[in-house]
Amino acid sequence: MTMHVIAKPALISFWTRHPDAERPLQVWYHTMEKEVFSDFNALRETFASADYVDGLTVFNIGGNKYRLIASIHYNRRKVFIRNVLTYAEYDRGSWKRGT
Repeated sequence: MTMHVIAKPALISFWTRHPDAERPLQVWYHTMEKEVFSDFNALRETFASADYVDGLTVFNIGGNKYRLIASIHYNRRKVFIRNVLTYAEYDRGSWKRGT
């Protein structure tokens, strides 16, 4: 059983506003859906630039132009997309407060 990404509409909504993000987000999505990651270390073998921040996993997307923030439940093989942000939005840090 592979990872289950919830929910792709968040990605579509983001790349509708930022068309250059479509290809790297699709690559991320398809990679997540075809792999099984047992833990963060296993994930870093595929996504070397991923960071663990405040209980969430942060992915650099599109050559560091965008950030995808996900809650990953390795034991259940579930990936919950929390936010997709531009670097500037991410840098402001409001995502950490859930706003």
